[in-house]
Parts: sequence; C-alpha cells; structure tokens
Amino acid sequence: MGNAYGFFEIPSTTAAIDALDIMCKTADVEFITWEKKLGGRLVTIIIRGSVSDVKQAIEAAAHSAIKKPAATVVIANPHEEIIRLVKKSASRLTNIATAWNDEME
Repeated sequence: MGNAYGFFEIPSTTAAIDALDIMCKTADVEFITWEKKLGGRLVTIIIRGSVSDVKQAIEAAAHSAIKKPAATVVIANPHEEIIRLVKKSASRLTNIATAWNDEME
C-alpha cells in the first residue's frame, strides 16, 4: 500500500459510509480509521494508498457522495507525527471492534 493519506470530512455517519464505499470501489485504497464528532454529525474518514489512488478516491467521493464534504486533504509522505496520530485513532477503533466481537461470542 502507498504512503499517502487521505482525510475526508463529511456530515453524518450514513454519508461517511456512502463516501467510504465510493472511495474503496474507485481506487486501490485502504480504510484506516474514522473519527466521529458531534455525535456522528461530522465524520472524518482516513484512507491510505498511493498518491494517485488516494486523490482519485477522494475526488470520486467528493463528486458522488450523498452529501458534500466539509473538508478533504491528501497528504503525500506524511510526517511521522501524522502517522502516529492516525495509528492512535486506528488503535481505538480496533479496541472497540475487539470488545464488540468478545461480547458477541
């Protein structure tokens, strides 16, 4: 997988899921994590891939998602502090998923 990160901020969880579906179907990108703020009224999706794939995915979602994004950015070769911040967010998501799976067993 490439060394570019894409951040896609959009109002509502449903719109975020729609945008993520568009991104993953459009280009060779990997979903890393998401951050929900204001009770899910603002969601930031973080993806990773090559610079061209991330740009293509972000542009496709911005054009075709059910809502317009509040903000988007593609960061090529992010600074190590950005990577650390994204990994911290992703680890929270992993911990939640693990706890949920444990409850379902």
